[in-house]
Amino acid sequence: MSSSSSPAPSGQPAPGTSLTAARRLRELDETVGGPPVDVLVVGLGATGAGAALDAAARGLTVAAIDAHDLAFGTSRWSSKLIHGGLRYLASAQFDVAHESALERGILMERTAPHLVRAQPFVLPLTPLVSRGQAALAWAGFRAGDSLRLAARTARSTLPAPRRLSAAETRHLAPALRAAGLRGGLLSWDGRVTDDARLVTAVARTAAARGARILTRVRALELTSSGARVRDELTGREGEIRARAVINASGVWAGGLVDGVRIRPSRGTHLVLRADRLGFLPAGLHIPIPGETNRFVLVLPQGDGRVYVGLTDEPVDDVPDVPSVPETDIGFLLDVLGSALEIPIHRDDVVGAFAGLRPLLDTTPAGGSGAAPRTADISRRHAVLTSPEGVVTVVGGKLTTYRRMAQDAVDAAIAARRLAAGPSPTAGLPLVGAASPQVLGALRAPRRLVSRYGTEAPAVHALAVSDPRLAEPVLEGHPVTRAELLWAVRHEGALDTADLLDRRTRIGLVPDDRATAVESAQEVLGEDPGGR
Repeated sequence: MSSSSSPAPSGQPAPGTSLTAARRLRELDETVGGPPVDVLVVGLGATGAGAALDAAARGLTVAAIDAHDLAFGTSRWSSKLIHGGLRYLASAQFDVAHESALERGILMERTAPHLVRAQPFVLPLTPLVSRGQAALAWAGFRAGDSLRLAARTARSTLPAPRRLSAAETRHLAPALRAAGLRGGLLSWDGRVTDDARLVTAVARTAAARGARILTRVRALELTSSGARVRDELTGREGEIRARAVINASGVWAGGLVDGVRIRPSRGTHLVLRADRLGFLPAGLHIPIPGETNRFVLVLPQGDGRVYVGLTDEPVDDVPDVPSVPETDIGFLLDVLGSALEIPIHRDDVVGAFAGLRPLLDTTPAGGSGAAPRTADISRRHAVLTSPEGVVTVVGGKLTTYRRMAQDAVDAAIAARRLAAGPSPTAGLPLVGAASPQVLGALRAPRRLVSRYGTEAPAVHALAVSDPRLAEPVLEGHPVTRAELLWAVRHEGALDTADLLDRRTRIGLVPDDRATAVESAQEVLGEDPGGR
């Protein structure tokens, strides 16, 4: 881990990493109507923020805009998993599987070990899982471990899969139905503490390299030489000139560049209170009855909540925030009921969220016949360059955001003949990153270290300095007012939605969100720094 990941003096953020309202306004004034930048990135999800970092790290001047906030779209609605590519082996997408395993290792061991760690999963061998299915799953887990080896990810980072007895399985997941349980299969994969926090870390790392991170700036029209934009806070319109333009707007990409056809797929998750399922030290893979290689995931979050997901359903409309239909909720509850001793009812669902995967539609325009299931569409990403020279990047997964960004910047450099070297981001630690030894020695609560890395002592110091800041934002949830203040001063949060829905995930439970709004408004009103 390089010295750039070490804590800054006096526990303050590293120079240039803080995103504030004042910085946004200053850089927006410098960018709109100003000299051209080398690269304009549209979209500040994982891939867009990654493209901003990649271009800036190569020495290019960068402006990156989003109509809303960091991680507003698909990037905050994931399962929080950093997949090693196992599911792609089953569909013979070997290149995608290997790329996923490589990128998982980069995140876990080099760029974000504070945010991405190993997550154990138990696949219970219930009466609904035949011995043939169990053998196939075990072969898959062994193949997944071979992917780990091929990616040179250390065994200490990701332990080996193993078989479990029925007693061991119930110990790791007491909520499972004991009747007919033959045992289980234990496997490991990567898991990010919070997907939106990962995006924030990428964006702040880009800012430290000189990228201008401009939220609430909507692209109205893209050309090969820039974009016509509108400041969504003031309504002011203007031009951002650029030598190269990268469209990383996800499911909205087709609305900005002609010829890009997206086939969105909805992935729904339920939010349950953790006490409803009891002690759950591992996640669960629950096989979907009637399916060979599809599972529902039960994902303990460590904040008193558990996520259950996910679906894979095609959609036609692309709203800013997708809604969750009752059919998705019913489907997920039914799968839970096939394996759990404890009945989970509709009233136990305290929240739900859905993300739209930006899958590239490769079916011939006007073609006949049934379209493939979205679950069967390749997760391979695509980089498309329009006749005018605008680069669009779509598809892929959260795990591979860095490689997607690298490929998009490579294409932009080639299309516009920019002078830049190769991407250095595979070895570039994100804000807060450090070795496990450094992270383990930090004098701060472990929960903060897992969310802020080397910045955790500074966040903790805020709470120590003022007892009011040490108070939880809401009873039964670990987030404190100090974390809200940190988000305003250093992470670009501009309003209550930024604080509750993205910098923290309090807003995933509507009742919790309503309770926390007043605290968020108070922090926004009282903060004297950077606004």
